Amino acid sequence: MVLTREWVRHWRAAPDAEVMRTSTDAKIMTGLEVEELTGRIAGGLHEQGVRPGDRVLLSCAPSVETVLCYVAILRLGAVVVPANTGYTARELSHVISDSKPAIAIIDSPERTRHDVPSHTPGALVSSATSSAHIARVELDSEHDGPAMIAYTSGTTGVPKGALLSAGNLLAGARALVDAWGWTPADVLIHALPMFHMHGLGAGLNGTFTAGASLIVVPRFDVADLVEVLRTNKPTMFFGVPTMYARFAEQGQLSSLRELRLVVSGSAPLDPVLFKAITEETGQSPVERYGMSETVMLTSNPLNGIRKAGSVGKPLPGVQVRLGDSDGVEVRGPNVFSGYWNRPEGDVFTPDGWFKTGDIGRFDEDGYLYLVGRASDLIITGGYNVYPREVEDVIRDLPDIQDIAVVGVPDPTWGELVIAFYVSSGQAPVDEVLAAELISDRLAPYKHPRRWIRMTELPRNAMGKVRRDLLREQG
Repeated sequence: MVLTREWVRHWRAAPDAEVMRTSTDAKIMTGLEVEELTGRIAGGLHEQGVRPGDRVLLSCAPSVETVLCYVAILRLGAVVVPANTGYTARELSHVISDSKPAIAIIDSPERTRHDVPSHTPGALVSSATSSAHIARVELDSEHDGPAMIAYTSGTTGVPKGALLSAGNLLAGARALVDAWGWTPADVLIHALPMFHMHGLGAGLNGTFTAGASLIVVPRFDVADLVEVLRTNKPTMFFGVPTMYARFAEQGQLSSLRELRLVVSGSAPLDPVLFKAITEETGQSPVERYGMSETVMLTSNPLNGIRKAGSVGKPLPGVQVRLGDSDGVEVRGPNVFSGYWNRPEGDVFTPDGWFKTGDIGRFDEDGYLYLVGRASDLIITGGYNVYPREVEDVIRDLPDIQDIAVVGVPDPTWGELVIAFYVSSGQAPVDEVLAAELISDRLAPYKHPRRWIRMTELPRNAMGKVRRDLLREQG
């Protein structure tokens, strides 16, 4: 597979160089060890009947064993099907029924209700380590067929599997290596889930494509991360906004100061938090934009102005434009070919651009700003309201810690604008005063008609607000 050939080239060129370690022990895996062990795991999968093009479900917590299994699947030419480790058996059932994997690599085999052979990553690694009779099979071919079926988060419907080729993944990784100046000397703190494009397409694929190394963090905990930063010499950290918020709450943002690059993605970063990160670390975080269907698309620059609220400019090889109603459309070698087992539908324009479903705008310097999702657009009284715009204004109100704006059906207005908020104050927000404070920044039709206080907003594993759940409560 063209993707793993690139990785193996690095490991063979520097067989004694560190490739990864865990944050919980001192064990280091070198290029030679990773190449040999992933080859043996791939051989073991082959002996169990897995062939190039077969799907392999991967639903495991972050660990060195999970990484090794991920690499082995790809080296064999099989197709990785990452699945959220938080999925219940019912939710996982959809992914299994749709992708029909030949085998499942999963922390808890009892979560699979189907007749699918299941193994833990630890068992597969142990078997490959202890067995002396695993057959040699062809690995790392020039094949550029399917390599991953990445299921969308499903917050607005049934998850769909984005079918990505090895070439798509390699193009996405190379763009990040180029844009972020990623070198073999870099060490990434990997504290992200290993079932999502942020953790896989950026974290793992980028590291191995650069010939760099990573520290695998099994569970995100600020105190543990501070210790990793103190005792190791990492250079990069990728996180979701919630992670940076936890560092800020515990007064530990300054512990990130020695890193050369801090990246935030998967959800919008609060401008106030952006400022705090900048002040405490001495550098502005790099916000970027990616999707299951496209790996990564845009990024704020490594060298240059990093604008709060913007996801930057197109990555090398990627083209971005605004189509109908300012919908973000993209094309490039990183963009998927379509959804698994689904007709193409209207997700591509007649001239071949993928319609992301996001609404955006460019500023005078060519930086892209995401206004919101087309599916999140609120139409009230015939007027369009973009939740992100309203949220950015409300976030400046006193005592507001978190905010999400959604539309709920209304027989008179079509939809009503509803604000769900988390407050540090003792009393609920004064709706009359709030309306006065935002009146010079938002037209009246954009004002929330109801304010609902919450202890916290519901979010998925990557920190994105579950607006579907909020609409049900509105």
